[in-house]
Amino acid sequence: MMERESSDEEEDRENLISQNARSNDGVKSPNHRHRSAFQIDDALRSRFSGVTRRLNKRYLFAIFLPMVILILYFTTDLKGVFQMRVPLIKGIGGNSPLANRMRESELRALYLLRQQELELSKMWNYTTLVNKSNFSLVNSTNLASSSSGDNDGVKFSSSTLEDLKSRVYSQILLNRQIQGTLLSTHESGGVPSLTENFTDSSFSGWSRCRKVDQRFSERRTIEWNPKSNKYLFAICVSGQMSNHLICLEKHMFFAALLNRILVIPSSKVDYEFHRVLDIERINKCLGKKVVVTFEEFAESKKNRIHIDKFMCYFSLPQPCFVDDEHVKKLKGLGVSLGKVEAVWKEDVKKPNHRKVEDVLAKFSSDNDVIALGDLFFADVEREWVMQPGGPIAHKCKTLIEPSRLILLTAQRFIQTFLGKDFVALHFRRHGFLKFCNVKQPSCFYPVPQAAECISRVVGRADTPVIYLSTDAAESETGLLQSLVVLNGKTVPLVRRPARNSAEKWDALLYRHGLEGDAQVEAMLDKTICALSSVFIGSSGSTFTEDILRLRKDWGSASQCDEYLCQGELPNFIAEDE
Repeated sequence: MMERESSDEEEDRENLISQNARSNDGVKSPNHRHRSAFQIDDALRSRFSGVTRRLNKRYLFAIFLPMVILILYFTTDLKGVFQMRVPLIKGIGGNSPLANRMRESELRALYLLRQQELELSKMWNYTTLVNKSNFSLVNSTNLASSSSGDNDGVKFSSSTLEDLKSRVYSQILLNRQIQGTLLSTHESGGVPSLTENFTDSSFSGWSRCRKVDQRFSERRTIEWNPKSNKYLFAICVSGQMSNHLICLEKHMFFAALLNRILVIPSSKVDYEFHRVLDIERINKCLGKKVVVTFEEFAESKKNRIHIDKFMCYFSLPQPCFVDDEHVKKLKGLGVSLGKVEAVWKEDVKKPNHRKVEDVLAKFSSDNDVIALGDLFFADVEREWVMQPGGPIAHKCKTLIEPSRLILLTAQRFIQTFLGKDFVALHFRRHGFLKFCNVKQPSCFYPVPQAAECISRVVGRADTPVIYLSTDAAESETGLLQSLVVLNGKTVPLVRRPARNSAEKWDALLYRHGLEGDAQVEAMLDKTICALSSVFIGSSGSTFTEDILRLRKDWGSASQCDEYLCQGELPNFIAEDE
């Protein structure tokens, strides 16, 4: 309106100026001047009357428009005009079961949508980090590759892409779950099946937690061809059973290098290996006699056992870790031995990386019986020794594995309580707080933080249940159980129950007198964990490391296997004493 008034004023001003200009031109004749005066008066009168009429119309419009709006407001149901009407479904009342079911489904769908929103936000932040990482990799790897041909950057990008793919895939699955929830009340008909054309065929068969290809055909191995009268007496003294099994595996490697038969330690100075391992199976895997029990060795020597040479791999803090008590136990078995001596200066806290040539140069001997001290911390050809299946040529998956009785019992337990797809968790706690806090960084996590990490892995693996192997107190496991949640539901933590005659999954152990044996139960836990779809271990635990070894050798290792809260620091660490 203001624009229109402004334009009218400008028009009037132009007309007046034009009229005045014409009147000035008429000064030349008196008659003309007389006519112009009357003409100006008439023109002005007509123009002012026109402007007045236009202003009156505008004022009337401005007065009557609010009145019309008020009348419409009080006489018309505007809410009904703009409200979207949803047709009522026959048979659904305010409190009917179907109505309640629909409301429950809608609330569930809202929760799932919220979860998807959070995950998509994480993906957004994650891709930002990926871009930054790739930018830095381009600058760093270009220099490295030009000089050394290193392709670590390519490997990093590949793993990053896999993780990104898994996140996208999990969102597709979540989206499908939302669709199923929303459509669950309309199952009577007319609804497309969720199993048909769910997503592009390129996703079929893809799994984030697929098995790792161990490339067994590319193994680097040596033949174990022992001389019938040459023996290597194994000494393992550090740590618990898991440490001793790792120590025993390294003794096998040394025995193969030195062409000697390995003597398994007696249960009177070490663990009862025959209760958890099938020692004779090792000989079958190689098709020759490569290991003997202490009892077999003693019988072959007619109980006149003499160790010709006792050599130590480690000299510090104590040669071979052998103290007077252990020497006394050996002598109690009728074993006579000479002086215990180290072949080189080697500190257990800082072991040097050694090669096969070093071992052959220092440990080769013409003596019939030699003893070799603890090798748990020995660092000899690490990649070779730690490869899937180990460094020795054989026709089995691995040389050191649980006995047949324990393996069958583990399989029966899985069939009874877990099923094919489950996550196994080794949750080490007893004595772990002080041990981890000495390390940098600490590996002891608060229960709520651990629960969050576990939930993430379970979500990635898409498994319904967790097998829990732990020495934690009930107060900790109870809290952990309440906090491990996926899609709003608590994920059950399953532990081996106490002996019950009504249950038959452990009948084999009971019939063979192995029930109640702590080492047998520990090996049973290891076996169940080794057979899981995905495994979460405790960093710094040899129990976990032995499980990872079994998974690698059996081919059950998953791309989702990891240490608990891997890559994270505990969100709270206590001070030192």
